[in-house]
Amino acid sequence: MPIRPENRRRYPHNWRAISAYIRGERAQSRCECTGECGLHQGRRCEERHNDPAKWARGRIVLTVAHLDHVPEHCEHSNLRAMCQTCHLRYGREHHAETRATR
Repeated sequence: MPIRPENRRRYPHNWRAISAYIRGERAQSRCECTGECGLHQGRRCEERHNDPAKWARGRIVLTVAHLDHVPEHCEHSNLRAMCQTCHLRYGREHHAETRATR
């Protein structure tokens, strides 16, 4: 997901390298969601970066989600490579809360 300009300073200076490692090395360019988004019932999502989407339109963009929604918390155990569908579904409650506080 794109980083909002007002949140950019919350990410570590090496966020691009962290994100590339999680998406490429660890996840092997495949979504790591195993149901955190409310889909997949415990099995790993099949979506792969840059492939045509199986469950949506367009191509897959692999992102990195903070499981606790805190950009400063970049321990690998708190990060998950997710396709844009899983990432948006996983964060929908958090996004609704932050939208309500604006």
